Amino acid sequence: MPIVVPSLKARPEDISVLIEFFMEAAAKSAGLPKREIADDAMACLQSYDWPGNVRQLRNVVDWILIMAGGNSSDPVSAESLPPEIGAETPASMRWDEGSEVMALSLREARELFERQYLKAQVSRFGGNVSKTAEFVGMERSALHRKLKSLGVYDEQVEEVGG
Repeated sequence: MPIVVPSLKARPEDISVLIEFFMEAAAKSAGLPKREIADDAMACLQSYDWPGNVRQLRNVVDWILIMAGGNSSDPVSAESLPPEIGAETPASMRWDEGSEVMALSLREARELFERQYLKAQVSRFGGNVSKTAEFVGMERSALHRKLKSLGVYDEQVEEVGG
């Protein structure tokens, strides 16, 4: 009887649980204190494609435990993740506009931020609007309207169960 296990990319909600499990095991094995993952780093990890699936995630957790900078009691930030994770982070999660935002009105800057933030969150939850709405603290129908008004409503949004 075949058992179908979806790829890690298809189940980003499992990533935090797997990281906790792997971090506990790696810290125990290495005799090091386990590291906490900051929210920005978790968002990057959840939006990464994971071509190596769970094995790659386990290796990244080992890397974080040993190589991530900062004090071991400080949460690991997105800047401390392995280079391949940061390089593959969707553009919607990086703030590349820099000084360009200073030329915008408050309304335009807020719309730009909302668009990028919601695109990143929708990507993080694999296009599932229900999960995204729950995380960002909005009603699903209100999030649908907001996504449409910001022009985010595209192939990124999953209609089935969303």
